[in-house]
Amino acid sequence: MPVQAGTCLVRWETVCSEELIDREVQRMAKAEKDKPLGAGKSSFDLIDSQAVFGELGLQRGSTFLDVACGRGDYTLAASKAVRKSGLIYAVDLWEEGIATLQEKAAAQGIENIEALVCDVGKKIPLETGRVDVCLMSTVLHDLVQTGDVDGTLKEVGRVLKSQGSLAVIEFKKIDGPPGPPISVRLTPDETESLVLPHGFRKKRTLDVGLYNYMMTFGLT
Repeated sequence: MPVQAGTCLVRWETVCSEELIDREVQRMAKAEKDKPLGAGKSSFDLIDSQAVFGELGLQRGSTFLDVACGRGDYTLAASKAVRKSGLIYAVDLWEEGIATLQEKAAAQGIENIEALVCDVGKKIPLETGRVDVCLMSTVLHDLVQTGDVDGTLKEVGRVLKSQGSLAVIEFKKIDGPPGPPISVRLTPDETESLVLPHGFRKKRTLDVGLYNYMMTFGLT
């Protein structure tokens, strides 16, 4: 029996559609595999933002660095504090997060954010002594797991000004959710022991929500 041309077209389109679906599934699987640990997760909606930004002490004209910024929730909030005369650097290995942040900043007409893809454990692409305040929000425990904590803290110390400060937000060592497994969470003492050897001194520890604490450090 002769095969109708329309039937062949339908079958061809079906095969093409299946191939496109397979390629997209493979692309998504690769993207998920390449996704940095902790990427896409943010503590911003869990914390007391007024307490956090009050402690950060950002002022008009300040230079702020958001390490492992993700989609940039803290970055966008910080841009309001430093105003147009300030400058925000946001760095992350997660390309999708950086692209999302750039889109959000453009949509909101924010022009003082420089969002960069980089491996913070190897090199933060900023000159030495450039930053007033650096924030590492719920990322330190991830860096411990990936073995990048020492390299990152060394780089943070390099880019901070002599009177600059580092703020570290972490999950309290309690059962979740929200947050990572309790086995990888850091107590304030553990956080302090990780940070101090890299030329920092502790300033203070404060509660910034039901699930999180923040520690601030200055350079020695």
